Amino acid sequence: MSTAIPLSLPDITDAEIRAVVETLRSGRLSIGPRLEDFERLVAQRAGRAHAIGVSSGTCALHLALLALGIGPDDEVITPAFSFVASANCVEYVGARPVFVDCDPRTLNMKKSEVERKITAKTRAIIGVEVFGNPAGMNELVALSAKYEIPLIEDSAEALGGRIGNEPVGAFGRVAAFGFYPNKQITTGEGGMIVTDDDRLAANCRSLRNHGRPSESMESGSGTGSWLNHERLGYNFRLSELAAALGAAQMRRLDELIEARQAVAEAYTRRLMGNPDLMLPSVEPDTFMSWFVYVVRLSDRYTPDDRAEIIEGLRRHELGASDYFPPIPLLPYYRLKYHYRPGDFPIAESVSGRTLALPFFTRMTERDVDTVCQTLELIMTRTTFRRD
Repeated sequence: MSTAIPLSLPDITDAEIRAVVETLRSGRLSIGPRLEDFERLVAQRAGRAHAIGVSSGTCALHLALLALGIGPDDEVITPAFSFVASANCVEYVGARPVFVDCDPRTLNMKKSEVERKITAKTRAIIGVEVFGNPAGMNELVALSAKYEIPLIEDSAEALGGRIGNEPVGAFGRVAAFGFYPNKQITTGEGGMIVTDDDRLAANCRSLRNHGRPSESMESGSGTGSWLNHERLGYNFRLSELAAALGAAQMRRLDELIEARQAVAEAYTRRLMGNPDLMLPSVEPDTFMSWFVYVVRLSDRYTPDDRAEIIEGLRRHELGASDYFPPIPLLPYYRLKYHYRPGDFPIAESVSGRTLALPFFTRMTERDVDTVCQTLELIMTRTTFRRD
């Protein structure tokens, strides 16, 4: 059965279609001018000297850790409440993720909790802008400087946001973006590393392309052999087709962000009077680039109630989902590191009550009202049956 109002939907226009078709007709499908154009646009928006396109946001985090020399016996501080990739990338390099509970309001890591987890083995901090909210990033920058530990900014959900005049992607040593179809812009699958560090950028360019020694070698125009691999590398390149789509979307970024903001504001106006819902909050001096619209049910509702509400919305052909389970309690991490329920109480409490509502640029006021009316009706029925 098709979903009348899906959870997410990419915003693709004729401009994106033309860009991809022109790329197909060009005969250049990898390592070409579309990638350079896309990288330039993202670097410019993030206020960075370098941008390196890769095949996913997860790859971006993975290569950032490798380029920083992080490996076995190292520790990397990362959120307990996040998408699993922010911890998986630490496992990929053989390091240990050290999880930090979240702030109950912003859902990002608290500086005090991060500082408490720093040890002699800590080699990096991954600061995730959960749901696109960059709150607390300035504090993490100060903390990383104090302890001389690199900050990796996981901006996969936050492209186009800012704190004051500082754009998302400009905090810390290196940042990573993701372009999955539910993000502010999409390349289908894809990601981007941004940094001002020349050496780190060069390392990432090499690592994404089988360990070839320089960007000129990628195009085959440099000196030396195309088959000269100076380090263990990966095939994490972003195709010209994906880059063409991404560049066309980047040229519409402000339009897309504005449309998403309008949908978020419509939800907030419609739901702000409901005492059983906690709505997303935005810190003063912060411009939020909305990735999703996630509400939290009050303590009256159990995780089982939440599951019933999600199923009810789906029966009415309305997209809905939980967002996110605590990473340390996922089977892999729970078994490997022996975490137990109660170890991350805020993340666990938040996770059991989060509810992602349909959210995409082309939603109308009527769509938002339909979702909200149905949600509140199902919430009432759920508590009525239980009580």
